[in-house]
Amino acid sequence: MGVTGPIRVVVAKPGLDGHDRGAKVIARALRDAGMEVIYTGLHQTPEQIVDTAIQEDADAIGLSILSGAHNTLFARVLELLKERDAEDIRVFGGGIIPEEDIAPLKEKGVAEIFTPGATTTSIVEWVTTTFAPPAGAPPA
Repeated sequence: MGVTGPIRVVVAKPGLDGHDRGAKVIARALRDAGMEVIYTGLHQTPEQIVDTAIQEDADAIGLSILSGAHNTLFARVLELLKERDAEDIRVFGGGIIPEEDIAPLKEKGVAEIFTPGATTTSIVEWVTTTFAPPAGAPPA
């Protein structure tokens, strides 16, 4: 799933979560690594997030959630991407997500989950590796 040109990531806070410091830290780390980042702000619906990702021609959506509604909200984002024929936009997430919920979320299609303690370096490396251009592709 190589990308030519800068990787475009929508960072979003779905639902009623009111704490966005972590999302802003991740957005800045991705931007500082040379990615184009669109931060949607607080209290976004899955519909708003998917609309933004499609309009911005994003490669990925990074969801940050602390409210405990990750199973519902992540699933809805994935459903909307499928409905809109935009399943090429990869979804990853982070926040307060119990260990027992990670495997079911990945089975639904979430590409990766980062829990508290994950470093910005590990997140940047995962995004960079996931969207690396195909071997032999000309530089962007």
